[in-house]
Amino acid sequence: MMQTWNVGILLFDEVEVLDFAGPFEVFSITKMNFGKPDYYKPFEVSTISVTGDAITTTGGLKVIPDYSIVTAPYFDLLVIPGGNGTWRELENEVLIDWIKTRNDEVKWMTSVCTGTRLLAKSGILNGKQATSHARHIDQLSLDFPEVDFIKGVKYVDQGDIVTSAGVSSGIHMALHMVRRLLGTGAAAMTARVIEFEINFDDKN
Repeated sequence: MMQTWNVGILLFDEVEVLDFAGPFEVFSITKMNFGKPDYYKPFEVSTISVTGDAITTTGGLKVIPDYSIVTAPYFDLLVIPGGNGTWRELENEVLIDWIKTRNDEVKWMTSVCTGTRLLAKSGILNGKQATSHARHIDQLSLDFPEVDFIKGVKYVDQGDIVTSAGVSSGIHMALHMVRRLLGTGAAAMTARVIEFEINFDDKN
């Protein structure tokens, strides 16, 4: 029987659209035996907000999440995106505690862009390397000196925590996770389907 992983993607007001939509597209479109009758989808993807109510993204797109943080099921992999809303969510103790608790439950915690800020606030990046949008790394290094922020890479893989740089880098991160779990062939096929150019031998 083939493995299926549950992927959860956090949403909040003023989340950056491509930060969550890029990984959503990658994980939701990935298939094994692509184009054949016996294909299967290895990832089940759903979205969460704190209350479960609709959120409004940067740019005004309105999205209705599948779950609240109370009703959300178990996830194997969690994606924390970024956006202007992360500044406000830094002060949301309920959300920060949820991220910290979920980090103890999931197999892989991931972030995109300034979503790294929320991971750092929860303390789960202490003593680890991480990355974020290039424009924010200097400030993040000042705000969270316990974290070793790396510039000039699309993602940083620390095993059970994978952080990625700005916006479209979330696609790189998601394809990297597809490659980790299913192999280069599956990741390359997904990249071809979404017409995304990527060199799997170079994370920069």
